[in-house]
Amino acid sequence: MTTITLDNIEDGGFAEVEADIDGDSESVILFREGASVRGWLNVCPHAGRRLDWAPGKFLKSREGHLVCAAHGASFELQRGDCVAGPCRGDSLRAVAVSIVDGNIHVG
Repeated sequence: MTTITLDNIEDGGFAEVEADIDGDSESVILFREGASVRGWLNVCPHAGRRLDWAPGKFLKSREGHLVCAAHGASFELQRGDCVAGPCRGDSLRAVAVSIVDGNIHVG
């Protein structure tokens, strides 16, 4: 289980952490919205590539969507659904996230 603090992620911002998911070390995107954090595997369902343009650096559209740096797929940030681009109708794979005493636990 990987731990990062809530203070390490700006409100409305992203972070990337490595976490043990089903026995494998995986890159996970964290998105903070106020006191809540959501997480998804850092894998675009379109081509299986990472979404970040550089390690831990993510693009966000004017509409507030996470944008895949490789092919421009756009994902809304409530459920991770693809709303535009080559994988429209697909979704990012959610990862369990919990917050205890300001610490974010992933996996």
